[in-house]
Amino acid sequence: LISRQSGRSYDADKRIDDTTLSEILWSARGVNQYGKITIPTARNNQDLKVFVLDAGGAWLYNAQANQLEKVSEQNMLPYLAEKQSFILQAPVHLVYVSSDKTWGFAHAGSAYQNVYLYAAAKGLNTVIRGLPHDEKMAQALNLSADEFTIAHQPVGYPK
Repeated sequence: LISRQSGRSYDADKRIDDTTLSEILWSARGVNQYGKITIPTARNNQDLKVFVLDAGGAWLYNAQANQLEKVSEQNMLPYLAEKQSFILQAPVHLVYVSSDKTWGFAHAGSAYQNVYLYAAAKGLNTVIRGLPHDEKMAQALNLSADEFTIAHQPVGYPK
């Protein structure tokens, strides 16, 4: 806990390997050996979705199968960066989505805090951010009318 911090510098040349990405996603919203998700949810509402973005497109994390499912080939990173170009240096970008207007924000908070703690343990940088172009992002991710984007979390090795 003492190592948890918001880090805003990323080594663009150091990629996140598949095992580390899998562990990041499992921390955010995985399924444990007992069939329970790794975050608490109010009323057992497990609607939180985690998307992974990079320059090659976007993937939805399928927690039950512990795999990524491609949802778009569009590079959405410019939607994330706005005036903070350091964001583009991060190799992994998580976007949290929900349809629960009451509890979705709390569920996302549990997920991104787990990622913060994982990052601290593994020597990674991360920071939580709002989405400056959330309507464009929702459209690019093909979200349903009741789903909305909550936050963006870049993750990478420090520069």
